[in-house]
Amino acid sequence: MQTLTVGQLAKQAHVNLETIRYYERRGILPEPPRRESGYRQYPPEAVERIRFIRRAQELGFSLKEIQELLSLRVDPGTTSADIKKRAEAKLADIDTKLRDLNRMKTALTKLTVACRGRGPTSECPILDALELPMD
Repeated sequence: MQTLTVGQLAKQAHVNLETIRYYERRGILPEPPRRESGYRQYPPEAVERIRFIRRAQELGFSLKEIQELLSLRVDPGTTSADIKKRAEAKLADIDTKLRDLNRMKTALTKLTVACRGRGPTSECPILDALELPMD
């Protein structure tokens, strides 16, 4: 079996070396055995694992959630319904974030429209609004 150095792995997975080391520290990428010289020997499957991690991150999954997905993937008792449930929960999280972002955008738009962009900061409606007590 041919192994990869950390540099080869990074190149094939399209990530930098620090990303690989970070994944190892977080336990999401198993630390590989080392040669006598101390160089890490990654199996070719590590490329696929890193790609999986990156794609899952692009979909909004946290590293903790990705670790759970990876664990479920090898658990013989896991069904597609279990994975679907995780994806639906992530969709609900994204919907909540979108609502929050739209609310923030609306509030900030109102403030920027109210600001003339001239005069002293003591007359700035944006700063005035930021000083108001939070609900």
